[in-house]
Amino acid sequence: MGTKRIAGIIPRVACLLLFWSGIIGEELCDSPLVSNLPPSSFRSSSQLSSSHAPGFAKLNRRDGAGGWSPLTSDRYQWLQVDLGERTKITAVATQGRYGSSDWLTTYLLMFSDTGHNWKQYRQEDSIGSFPGNSNADNVVQYKLQQPAMARFLRLIPLDWNPSGRIGLRLEAYGCPYSSDVVSFDGSSCLLYRLTAGSRRTSTSVVTLKFKTMRNSGTILQAKRTDGLSLNLELERGKLLLLLRRGRTLSTETRHLASLGSLLDDQHWHHVTLELHSLHVNLTVDKLTKWVQIPTELHHLDIDELSFGAVESLLQKTIISSRNFHGCLENLQFNGLNLLELAKVNDHRVAAVGNLTFSCVEPDSVAVTFSDPHSFLQLPWATASSSEGASVEFQFRTWNKAGLLLTFDLPRQGGVAWLYLSEARLTMQIHKGGRALLELSAGLALNDGQWHSVDLTSRRGHLTLSVDGQEGGVAHASPSFPVSISSQVFFGGCPTEDDSQECENPFNIFQGCMRLLALDNQPVDLIMVQQRLVGNYSQLQMDMCGIIDRCSPSHCEHGGQCSQSWTNFHCNCSNSGYSGATCHSSVHEQSCEAYKHNGNTSGYFYIDVDGSGPIKPQLVFCNMTDVNTWMEIQHNNTELTKGDCVDPQHYCNCDADRLEWSEDSGLLTHKASLPVRSLVLGDVQRPGSEAAYRGRCVEKPNSFHCDCSSSAYTGVFCQTEVSASFKSGTSIVYVFKEPYELSRNRSDLPSSIYSDTIIGGENVSLSFRTTQSPALLLFIRSHYRGYLALLINQHDELELRYELDSSIEAE
Repeated sequence: MGTKRIAGIIPRVACLLLFWSGIIGEELCDSPLVSNLPPSSFRSSSQLSSSHAPGFAKLNRRDGAGGWSPLTSDRYQWLQVDLGERTKITAVATQGRYGSSDWLTTYLLMFSDTGHNWKQYRQEDSIGSFPGNSNADNVVQYKLQQPAMARFLRLIPLDWNPSGRIGLRLEAYGCPYSSDVVSFDGSSCLLYRLTAGSRRTSTSVVTLKFKTMRNSGTILQAKRTDGLSLNLELERGKLLLLLRRGRTLSTETRHLASLGSLLDDQHWHHVTLELHSLHVNLTVDKLTKWVQIPTELHHLDIDELSFGAVESLLQKTIISSRNFHGCLENLQFNGLNLLELAKVNDHRVAAVGNLTFSCVEPDSVAVTFSDPHSFLQLPWATASSSEGASVEFQFRTWNKAGLLLTFDLPRQGGVAWLYLSEARLTMQIHKGGRALLELSAGLALNDGQWHSVDLTSRRGHLTLSVDGQEGGVAHASPSFPVSISSQVFFGGCPTEDDSQECENPFNIFQGCMRLLALDNQPVDLIMVQQRLVGNYSQLQMDMCGIIDRCSPSHCEHGGQCSQSWTNFHCNCSNSGYSGATCHSSVHEQSCEAYKHNGNTSGYFYIDVDGSGPIKPQLVFCNMTDVNTWMEIQHNNTELTKGDCVDPQHYCNCDADRLEWSEDSGLLTHKASLPVRSLVLGDVQRPGSEAAYRGRCVEKPNSFHCDCSSSAYTGVFCQTEVSASFKSGTSIVYVFKEPYELSRNRSDLPSSIYSDTIIGGENVSLSFRTTQSPALLLFIRSHYRGYLALLINQHDELELRYELDSSIEAE
């Protein structure tokens, strides 16, 4: 081992190995969490026998039957572990059942704080499944790319050994997680008054986590005594950064930024607000926005921070329509733990209303319809009568169409359908192929928000409402009673239903439902999950699996993103770009290109950087037989002409000139300027230090970038060439060897290599991996030496090499 510069290694074989799974940890947090838990901490969907109970599912143990196995091997099984308290989980390891043919090959990981409302763990590339085992003995460990903070862990088998059944032993790794939590009930807030010494700082930072089921509410207000404030507010599940002036509902409001989506999912979301003198950095989970703040907020002197509500210390009034219902965790201002101060009644912190220093979790169980064969069948327990019936539920979806509910009418022999059509809620009652009744209510119900539905039939009057009075209400007085025969189907119908008790002539429903009630009796979806009530197929129980594919938007250059449950679409109209993500410019890059297309002088839009950040510009192209000029009109009446001084050059206009030239300018607000990099030297010409990203090739009337000798691609050789490696895969490159034809001769003098020793080689690469240890690069020389770049077991980069005894290191 060594750290000196190495000379004399002529590369012969370079082998690149990248393995896929885990995360490089930043701190030591890898203690076993499961091995010492009592059997009562384990639960499962079922067990094959008492010796296959979930309490035997501990890594490397042989107790009982050597692990857990469910009664039936299907995708509805699960194993759950209660860690006792919220814990930081960094890795998970699985193993098959000892001495058997039972093991998992793929599985899902779910986490929860309460044992309900599970959240599926997804990797950064949105892949949800984890690789399992190939036999019953080997341990497969997966390091989580982002640690999970949770009390409960649930593993759901997806596939298993086809010659066996589901069998599992597992371990989780991590460390204790400390947190301070407070609950807001909608009529309370927490105030922090800044002292004179704490106001004058170049940067103020607020960090917190929040969770809520409400899609609106004020999380933070940072204000001055003159009533000007910066607010963080939830609106329709997005976090908004607002500038407000005044203390009433009619305050002047300016929208500065919006970030995140579906933040009302009752899961923890991390927020960081950095207040600088001229700008703000807002981070929500993994997304960050740089925001230039208005002039009146430059060098903002904050007098008071208010959390949970907009409150005035003088009036002691709370504007309830903008209050926050939910929990905040680890609330800090410039590193100061405000919840700790509140607990000890520090004079700088004031609690208004009823604050609880724990997270009060609402009791809500959701179900996800994601498969074409998903359905939920519930019995109608109320005796049918002419008095009618009522059905209530909430749903959220991205789809414009889909069946929500269907049931048979006992007396008329007809069928009722409640479905989405063009994002409106519609109810139809049919009999003998003829529509007896049709009602519609609501608009744009495919916005991903939760919408409540109430269908009530009483004493000859039928009412269909969406979101109460705000969303829309439809009434009818049918000449026949509307009641339910024996059962209700949500989301779809069984495919094997031969009795024709359920018929779906509409699209399938893909989305989430919760808070189901039949005749004012809440439906216990946990009992449904346990097969104690009703029937279901292809459902994700106790979770809402909705994903916002437009946050962040993959549409470039201002393209508008829309989505369904399974995909997204970019509307590129009026953007000047085309393609699936509005990536390709519809304009030429130069006046020369327009001339080559047969155009004559005139005004044209040119896009000088193709799909880059510079917007298309309207210019006048003055085309002659000899030259082509690009003329740009500024605010003044002068015209600026762009052309190379030397007509032989298109890449570097001042190349090969003997005179000194000067380029200068002032760059500010780098995020909004089209500056990608700054390179000093003769850029992109042979022999230039900047030529590693490609070579500029002169053409008769233009140029192009030759990327063939670089590790980049694209129009300007600015996109890295990359590859994804799975376990066991590699790229091997064999360099041309010196004296290749004669190197096998036994009489080859040793001095033949001495003249070919290279003083140094440059190798560069970038990588992202999720496993350690892992070999990144291996180089073997003609001499018996080698060089290896790897990630060691401590998640550190390590360089190992060995030199032939006849070669010295510089």
